[in-house]
Amino acid sequence: MDFSSPSPPMGSGQSPEALMEQVQAQLQQAYAEELIETLRGKCFDKCVTKPGSSLSSGESSCVSRCVDRYIEAMGIILILHTSVLFKMFRRKTTSQAEQENNEAALREAKIKEVKTLIGELSGRSSLYCSDPCLKRYLEARNWNVGKAKKMLEETLKWRSTFKPEEIRWDEVSGEGETGKVYKAGFHDRSGRTVLILRPGLQNTKSLENQMKHLVYLIENAIMNLPEDQEQMSWLIDFTDWSLSTSVPIKSARETINILQNHYPERLAVAFLYNPPRLFEAFWKIVKYFIDAKTFIKVKFVYPKNPESVELMSSFFDEENLPTEFGGKALLQYNHEEFSKQMNQDDVKTADFWGLVHSNNNHQQQSSSGFSGAEIAPEPIQTNT
Repeated sequence: MDFSSPSPPMGSGQSPEALMEQVQAQLQQAYAEELIETLRGKCFDKCVTKPGSSLSSGESSCVSRCVDRYIEAMGIILILHTSVLFKMFRRKTTSQAEQENNEAALREAKIKEVKTLIGELSGRSSLYCSDPCLKRYLEARNWNVGKAKKMLEETLKWRSTFKPEEIRWDEVSGEGETGKVYKAGFHDRSGRTVLILRPGLQNTKSLENQMKHLVYLIENAIMNLPEDQEQMSWLIDFTDWSLSTSVPIKSARETINILQNHYPERLAVAFLYNPPRLFEAFWKIVKYFIDAKTFIKVKFVYPKNPESVELMSSFFDEENLPTEFGGKALLQYNHEEFSKQMNQDDVKTADFWGLVHSNNNHQQQSSSGFSGAEIAPEPIQTNT
């Protein structure tokens, strides 16, 4: 029996029922081909001794009996083949399910192990070190418990001094006047928050303030993620970028350090849209600061490259995507309107973290029980 006829590949993600239907279809096709070949090569050769324009009654009866016997035999073979293959697929599917369950159980155990090693936490630290948070740190360190614990401890120390959840828009609004970094008014196809970065619109020199502004917007993007999302997308527009407007290497290095070491697995993808050739020299230096997990998320895209266009289309609806990124929407940054939105978000942030918010300043509630040495955690996701 010939099983070499063309058919769709059997994907490992198919259900047992779908696999069985595909197997049966292939067997039936091979069965039909075998039957036709048998009729021609065996039954007719055996029963028709004198070829003519029609069969005699004897020849017709002979062919009929031959075909009946062969159909019966082939039916038994088909049933046996189907039974054997079904058992094989069932064992394979059961094995895969068991393996997936074992891997899930192992990961849950590692999350609990990191939680135990970190020790008892209170206040904002306990909110920060949620199971999804611990999972991100483990994923960033390939599920190595020791490395994940060390990474998390370093982040907690950083957050205890940087205090990102306490930054308010009025402190960093001057950095955002040109719209060099801001949260887009649309999401990608997966519903992720989108940050738009336009390095050609750099308007300040203070590295400290630039990082404070960026961290504020990362925190805000995380706060505005849908419940089923943990990552954001970045769109980087290189319009008007030049070496004179580019961020210093030190600034780029600090940006990478904060993103990949203190916000692990928060970046889904970063599109570098139409970077000039001059950027290649800058990139050759910067890329050595990027770890492997972050590096593969960086995508260079060019408007005249069909593959780039297709890639952008797979992530974004062109009706929402600004024309600067190959879409149809107009990119208009209104600093006043954006500031209103950020001020509203500041109230939500303060409420979440148990902080008192005012338009001009903010402070911790004296009744919150947080000490000055309390480790400040990252926001967890809430609905907008």
